Amino acid sequence: MATVTLDALGYEAESSLLGLEVIYQSLKEQHLDIFLGYWDPAMQTYATPYEAEGSVERVGINLQGAKYTFAVPAYVAEAGVHDFTDLAAFAEAFDSKMYGIEPGSNQLMFDVIADPAFGLDGWEVVESSETAMLTEVQRKVDDKEFVVFQAWAPHPMNTVFDLVYLTGGDAHYGPDFGAATVSTQVRKGYLEECPNVARFLKNLTFSVEFENEGMAYLIDEGMAPDDAGRAILKDHPDVLDAWLDGVTTVDGEPGLPAVRAALGL
Repeated sequence: MATVTLDALGYEAESSLLGLEVIYQSLKEQHLDIFLGYWDPAMQTYATPYEAEGSVERVGINLQGAKYTFAVPAYVAEAGVHDFTDLAAFAEAFDSKMYGIEPGSNQLMFDVIADPAFGLDGWEVVESSETAMLTEVQRKVDDKEFVVFQAWAPHPMNTVFDLVYLTGGDAHYGPDFGAATVSTQVRKGYLEECPNVARFLKNLTFSVEFENEGMAYLIDEGMAPDDAGRAILKDHPDVLDAWLDGVTTVDGEPGLPAVRAALGL
């Protein structure tokens, strides 16, 4: 959505899918300008050193009401897995595996395995990608097999699967099932170098329901990211009023009519 809007304003925006370690190093080295996906507190381990040294700056919260922790299918919960401490007793059923996303983005899973409170010595974190993880979850759900995986909201997985978030992960993911805010971060100096985009980023906020709907275009309908961004903005053009308040095109013209025209609104 941000890329589509920036393109319509006359910028040349490019979005990349990267692991967290690569994202923060790229921001530090100024190969990347903007990160819209800082989950607090789940990603503090990654972000804190960069924010402390000043190479990464936080713009503000773009989403509230998110959550991020382990989940299992409902039939696994019905079998007795409700809490992180329940996993060890079902190690054989789980094949001592938990499923994560891109390498470099699963440190909390490794931390949980290393925590003696859970008795998970010998467990493996299967790292792949979000898509590969969800494909594996779907396969196991189809066969009614045990699986524990990294889950979060907003995401259509919450409607595609009958899943249950596990309690007991507060020490690593935070309370209330990893209740989180999502913030926008930028590389050092970007806000001063690009004040117009800075204004857009400060205006840019989402809701869980809005993001669930937008993600469904990607995952359920297989749209390309830019096409999904255009589709959700056409469904909810009213969000542009707030996003583009005080924002111009790259040439200094009013931003809202330019974006509406580019989207055919």
